[in-house]
Amino acid sequence: MGVQIKAGNWGEETWNTDQGASDFASVIKPSRQPLRGDGLFRSLYRDYRRYRATGARNALSVIVFTQGFWASAVFRVSHWMVAHVRMRGLRLVVKIPCLLLQKFIEIVTGISIPAQCNIGPGLYIGHFGGIFIDSGSWIGEHCNVAQGVTIGEGGRGELHGVPIIGDRVHFGANALILGKITVGDDAVIGPGAVVMSPVPACGVAMGNPARVVGLTGSFEFVNYDNKENDPPRKLALQRQLSQTSSGRGGQ
Repeated sequence: MGVQIKAGNWGEETWNTDQGASDFASVIKPSRQPLRGDGLFRSLYRDYRRYRATGARNALSVIVFTQGFWASAVFRVSHWMVAHVRMRGLRLVVKIPCLLLQKFIEIVTGISIPAQCNIGPGLYIGHFGGIFIDSGSWIGEHCNVAQGVTIGEGGRGELHGVPIIGDRVHFGANALILGKITVGDDAVIGPGAVVMSPVPACGVAMGNPARVVGLTGSFEFVNYDNKENDPPRKLALQRQLSQTSSGRGGQ
């Protein structure tokens, strides 16, 4: 059910970092505004639909046999409870079972997603094990997370903090994303990449330390219902095609 790892080049090797910094200045910084809320059940449904769009044959295979969906479901419920229960005494009563359930999920699946995280609808966790997302992280809609991924606190001084992740970002296996950085919409973080500096929209980051090797984006990796007609994705794809075309023309 997981996203297949594709061999070969992940992006254009002709990426010019100086040119990219100016070309993508307007889209490199995802907003740290409150993420769009779809309600608890709507968010759960959109997470579920990601698995169906990626290849799950039926509801049973997702709900009963997919550890990634278990983890995201527990996160959604815990996040909703923490965000909506305001009475001090009742809040404590609610937090305790949520914490216990989250700990159980961590033990069973190896996936840690604290209730305090801000994660947009459509989260897809294709493989389980060794996944840690810091409680202060901000992650957009329709993102893919593979096994061994860490999105956490890092950096020193003014660079100390947690990442802000855009929409439709694909994280490959064993990738580390650390510090007060931004990862733009439709970016790809390759397997084993150690990312401690910003990644532009549609950027493909590879290596340790990671560097941007292309601008092909995550369009082939992120699947969801009616994606071809999703206005933000269509706009990003048009921008990516125009940027790569102009880059080749200038060589």
